[in-house]
Amino acid sequence: MQLTYHSYLKIEELLSLQEFKSKNEHDEMLFIIIHQVYELWFKEFLHEIDFINAKLKEGDVARAGYKMKRILTILKVMVHQVDILETMSPLEFLSFRDFLESASGFQSWQFRELEFALGHKSEQHLKRFEDVPAISKRLKQRYYNPGLWEVFLQFLDNAGYHVSPKKETTIEDNKKNRQAMLVHIYKTNPAIAQFCELLVDLDEGLQEWRYRHVKMVERTIGAKTGTGGSPGVKYLQKTLFNPLFPDLWEIRTSFEK
Repeated sequence: MQLTYHSYLKIEELLSLQEFKSKNEHDEMLFIIIHQVYELWFKEFLHEIDFINAKLKEGDVARAGYKMKRILTILKVMVHQVDILETMSPLEFLSFRDFLESASGFQSWQFRELEFALGHKSEQHLKRFEDVPAISKRLKQRYYNPGLWEVFLQFLDNAGYHVSPKKETTIEDNKKNRQAMLVHIYKTNPAIAQFCELLVDLDEGLQEWRYRHVKMVERTIGAKTGTGGSPGVKYLQKTLFNPLFPDLWEIRTSFEK
């Protein structure tokens, strides 16, 4: 059979995945599609992170930075999807909310995998999926493998910038050494400094997406418990303003002419 656009992209299968749980409430279609698209973007995000890690291990910071720009563009699209979701009023969401039963975005294992890949690791989230072996295995691999920041620090070590922690020194001294080396890199190595700035862009973009997500949920359900009994807005607010790469933010106060 000749390959066609619809057979290559499996269009028929794709369009069959939007199954209503309500009695055909109009806005459930938007809700399903938005969240399915988020999961596809999470998959692509992970795909790009793995490529970036591989390039950093090869010492190719330029190629890693090129793909990081793609991730930053994906983040912009993810934020814009919140705008689309906000065209649904609270009452329109309530028209089908009860049909979601125990389902919740809190259960997105791909998002947890993404957090782990970026270095934000929580054993609590790891335990949530212990009853699903295939998912648990994937999450454990991400949890125990180095995150993006760890891979980047190893890249710096390999490039001659000694930032790995030393056992004989304190955590605070290791931090000071690492940040001093990063300031030195900013002053002397534009290529690596540019990648550092892309990491800051990534961190800022993720924080923006989290903030927009929190405000969207608050706008839709207020202070109510989230779908599936999840903590809702109060929990989501705790996730705000927690940078993935704090060193790159803290060294700003050390910059001098």
